[in-house]
Amino acid sequence: MSDQLTHFNEQNRAQMVDISEKGTTKRVAVASSRVQMQPETLIRIKEGKISKGDVLAVAQVAGIMAAKKTWEIIPMCHPIPLSGVDIHFSFEGEDTLLVEATAKTTGQTGVEMEALTAASVAVLTVYDMCKAMDKGMILGPTYLVSKTGGKSGDFARET
Repeated sequence: MSDQLTHFNEQNRAQMVDISEKGTTKRVAVASSRVQMQPETLIRIKEGKISKGDVLAVAQVAGIMAAKKTWEIIPMCHPIPLSGVDIHFSFEGEDTLLVEATAKTTGQTGVEMEALTAASVAVLTVYDMCKAMDKGMILGPTYLVSKTGGKSGDFARET
């Protein structure tokens, strides 16, 4: 792990990192998040009985849209051409929805922030769509599962 903070210039002020000399590689990042809720809320999500509509479909589209706009909301992120974004849902026990977001590009900088943003916005969307019946939902943790490509090499979170 590097001690150098690359988002600061020689005056210790924020900067967008210059990636013009970095090589172009295929890059993939996977991020995960979760929403813990009342069991009844999860049952209604699974059955499609939330009054605002299909929660998983809306959360999936919201996550994809968020990945595409990451550079607009995270100040030092580069606008990058995404070649793919995918959101998968699974269930853990009777009260937890798991979200896994994958972002891909071939470029000069990674897609970790895009995957993390996609997972975060997907769980926020679940909260928004279900808050009328369950304001006590717990979001997170949200974390990077893995990343491949780039100068820093591959990363895989130990389970």
